[in-house]
Amino acid sequence: MEVFPPIPLAQWRDSKETLHRFAQVIGKIRLASSVRRNHWWNVPYHVTGRGITTRPMGQVDGNPIFTVDFDFVDHLLIVREIDGRSASFSLLGQSVASFYREALDALRSVGVEPTIEHAHPFGLGDEGRPFAEDTEHASYDPYWVNRYWQVLSQVNLVLEEFAAGFSGKISPVHHFWHTFDIAVTRFEDRPVDQPPQADPVTREAYSRAVISSGFWFGDEAVPRPTFYSYAAPEPEGLAERRLSPATARWMEHDGSHMATLDYDAARETADPRRTVLGFFESVYRSAAGLADWDVRGLASPEGVTDPREARAA
Repeated sequence: MEVFPPIPLAQWRDSKETLHRFAQVIGKIRLASSVRRNHWWNVPYHVTGRGITTRPMGQVDGNPIFTVDFDFVDHLLIVREIDGRSASFSLLGQSVASFYREALDALRSVGVEPTIEHAHPFGLGDEGRPFAEDTEHASYDPYWVNRYWQVLSQVNLVLEEFAAGFSGKISPVHHFWHTFDIAVTRFEDRPVDQPPQADPVTREAYSRAVISSGFWFGDEAVPRPTFYSYAAPEPEGLAERRLSPATARWMEHDGSHMATLDYDAARETADPRRTVLGFFESVYRSAAGLADWDVRGLASPEGVTDPREARAA
């Protein structure tokens, strides 16, 4: 398979909008059924060999241990309970409303009583409409959904490679269901006070200084698949720093700046993976340097921190 195959937003926008809401339904169950981790690390999806998974959850909510997996090869939602029981149904032909009903029925059929505190979309244009009433979003093109998973899988490994170069506190590489992006975040253990008006999600996510790198598939604000990186808080002068490659750009985002690299521009280079890794590294070096992070001390070249092994190399 080619590196970074095409995934123009216009070709699958309707499917993406439907799938995004499917992911939020199950994501909200994960939120209620998992042990809370710092910076919400318990909530996102992880990539699998056939789709994405919630990972095991339960017990803290009174349920048995269970997982929910999206299979984007056979296009199924699969629920598994620890005693071996399972249930599944097709993702094809579902509206958000029918998906919501079938997901809850599947969970109950294996002995899980799911909890969704607010069964509405989060951060989307129709957040006032319950999932159970959304018959508008009902597009699911299996070709493009499979392509989404293929791209997600490739970006996942690029982010894993980038993560290997940092020995400090770092998030898993994970796929967020609220914004539908995949990211990895490096942390400096320095508390950051958020303004009183900041919502609880933001307050926890940015309670420490971060430099985050990731990819999203496009949205109304940026209607193209795009790699991104940013620092929070943003050090003064960051947006004046040169990016690599030359096609990368700084854009204003929520009162600060975000570095962006167009997915198609990256895939047209001689070595797309190296191009993306170089982009992430250029932002990290600039942001960490300006913010006075211990760049040398936090490095782990090729994932190595053992001094003996590093000397031998």
